[in-house]
Amino acid sequence: MQPLLMKGLLAAGHPLVHVNASLNGVATLLLITGYLLIRQRREVAHKRAMLAAFGASIAFLSCYLYYHFVIQLQTPFQHEGPLRYVYFAVLLSHVLLAMTVPFLAIPTILLGMRAHSNWLPASIRKAGDMEQKQFVQNSRERHRRLAKITFPIWLYVSITGVVVYFMLYHM
Repeated sequence: MQPLLMKGLLAAGHPLVHVNASLNGVATLLLITGYLLIRQRREVAHKRAMLAAFGASIAFLSCYLYYHFVIQLQTPFQHEGPLRYVYFAVLLSHVLLAMTVPFLAIPTILLGMRAHSNWLPASIRKAGDMEQKQFVQNSRERHRRLAKITFPIWLYVSITGVVVYFMLYHM
């Protein structure tokens, strides 16, 4: 990018809003990478990508809350007309679904960890091999079912976070 264009992109808003958008973008790329890796049955790489996506999302949420509670409580949308309705529709769906992500992502991750025998409860660790195998298989199946709900919501929230950023600061 040319320095003048880069300066124009970063001139809008507090520097932390650009960090927030970048963290959402990174989370989006990691979620897609994790999805592609599991489709290739590369489970360890999938696990790493998804944990990194969760880390990026946690970093985003921390920066976002700091920005909105310490620096600037609200950022008004400046445009009128149909674009304003589109913005608020995207923002509303983004916010409502974003509130569900932690409640979906955390159990999905925990089930995934149990599916790899990483985090077995003490009672299962003391059980026999057959019971451990059954517990791991059950965790794997529950992880898959929940991930089919969690992934599209989490991906939508990450993508629309970047969309809201561009609509707010670059339109």
